[in-house]
Amino acid sequence: MGPCTAAVNGSKDKKAPESCGGPARPRLRSSSDGSIWTRRPVGAHGCSSCLVLSNPKSVLKRPVSTEELQTPGGPYMKKTFTIVGDAVGWGFVVRGARPCYVQAVEPCGPAAAAGMKVRQFVVSVNGLNVLDMDYRTVSHLILTGPRTVVMEVMEETDN
Repeated sequence: MGPCTAAVNGSKDKKAPESCGGPARPRLRSSSDGSIWTRRPVGAHGCSSCLVLSNPKSVLKRPVSTEELQTPGGPYMKKTFTIVGDAVGWGFVVRGARPCYVQAVEPCGPAAAAGMKVRQFVVSVNGLNVLDMDYRTVSHLILTGPRTVVMEVMEETDN
């Protein structure tokens, strides 16, 4: 049996810049349903170059309601990010519903460069309020919209 190869959406992974933590490594893709493709040994042949689907547990510390996020004087601060997608994507994964949240941020991707972090709650995408939408709808808005995405998020303050 030859080497194991897998392509995601028919394209090859893009190399990460040297300035992003050492030698260039391939960037990993996330799918629109919030799953993440990772490299790890699979099968009897133990091929480490295979892409496999990983569906991580929620990063949230506790459930949060849209009402809690919108409460004036609450423990959340609004931030706005402008993220320019590259050949691989925007570099983050959205999960959850009412409200959606950032499940993962690729360390060397466009979202990380803009300042996005895990556990931020998505308030709007390109000016459209998404607090009452599920992650599939929010992902679809991002994937079918312009390459530059403006996102408002709510981040818990350190009290």
